[in-house]
Amino acid sequence: MGCGRVGSTLARSLEDRNHTVSIVDSNPDAFRRLGPSFAGTKVTGIGFDRGVLERAGVDKADAFAAVSSGDNSNIIAARVAREQFGIQQVVARIYDPGRAEVYQRLGITTVATVKWTADQVLRRLLPVGAEPDFRDPSGTIRVDSLPATDAWAGQRTVKFQEQSGCRIAWIDRLGEGILPNRESVIQEGDLLHLVMREERAEHVYHVFNEGPEAD
Repeated sequence: MGCGRVGSTLARSLEDRNHTVSIVDSNPDAFRRLGPSFAGTKVTGIGFDRGVLERAGVDKADAFAAVSSGDNSNIIAARVAREQFGIQQVVARIYDPGRAEVYQRLGITTVATVKWTADQVLRRLLPVGAEPDFRDPSGTIRVDSLPATDAWAGQRTVKFQEQSGCRIAWIDRLGEGILPNRESVIQEGDLLHLVMREERAEHVYHVFNEGPEAD
């Protein structure tokens, strides 16, 4: 639902991945953003109206995204899709971060546009490690990306994990993603993607910066 810049880009991206797409918008002129090559279904109407959703084929849908410009419309449409049509994969774009947290707790996956954008800008303004790459909605778990230090180069990943209390989710090495195992060794030039609890972040960074403890 919603054929603005986000909705039209999402629809074309899904179609490029060989998915069948229906898109709903109250303004028929909005469909011009899809371009002439779009082969999906275009439905003019209010995106939380049952009849409109049924014309769009909601009864056959595996997922539903509410990405119009209105928070209220997106939430209502997301709830209709989930509660009345039984679609489990539902995502709603929400501008108000406070509302987004509330609906997240109700089980509706939300993308808080303002907060996400602010977080992205912060990560590029502040020093490395000042802000995580990702923080889960509860604020409990974070993901940080850190370049391997000289002190940890040549050390086994399991040693770093044991001493820091975090997990290395994956390593970027020479343009390739690597899933570490118990025999993996940290190398110079590696970018480590670390998963940790928020309250353990200070300890993780201390261990990372200080290097391994003597055996």
